[in-house]
Amino acid sequence: MALTVLTGGARSGKSAAAVAAAAASGAPVTFIATAEPSDDEMAERITRHRAERPANWTTVEEPHDLAGAVTEVDPADTIVVDCLAIWVTNRMLDDPPVASPELVAEASGLADHLAKRPGLSLVVTNEVGSGVVPPTPLGRDFRDLLGTVNQQVVRAADHAYLAIAGRLLPLEDRADGLRLQGPDE
Repeated sequence: MALTVLTGGARSGKSAAAVAAAAASGAPVTFIATAEPSDDEMAERITRHRAERPANWTTVEEPHDLAGAVTEVDPADTIVVDCLAIWVTNRMLDDPPVASPELVAEASGLADHLAKRPGLSLVVTNEVGSGVVPPTPLGRDFRDLLGTVNQQVVRAADHAYLAIAGRLLPLEDRADGLRLQGPDE
């Protein structure tokens, strides 16, 4: 079918759009959640999100081996991966941390697999490059790595959207040989 990526900031509507698209797909849905209950507030969020999903959906909680989890899903199922930003965080905080080039390669392989599936694949991720420059090296590394991972996944996608205030803006394919005109042209 298609690989669709939904990106945006916190509370932009990207996850809600992915869930709505999955529900409308008509296929069985497998929701792959990447969050871990690292504190009480996150545990509460995870519990709330579990309760909000339709009872007939399969939920797989996989914070680290996302590619492995995806390969276990029936190829005809609709997959929702929520979200790449948390997965990248988890992999960066692994002991030992996953090196950036290895994680980018892993994301590229994941994207290729998702793009080749016959079922619909919906991937949610955060857009973190539009804000302030993080004050710590780890924060800057995360921002840069997630930006690269997002590019790898969107490059393989059939469709990509930027969610803002509950609205989706389609992201155009970058045309080969695109030439931007300057003010003098």
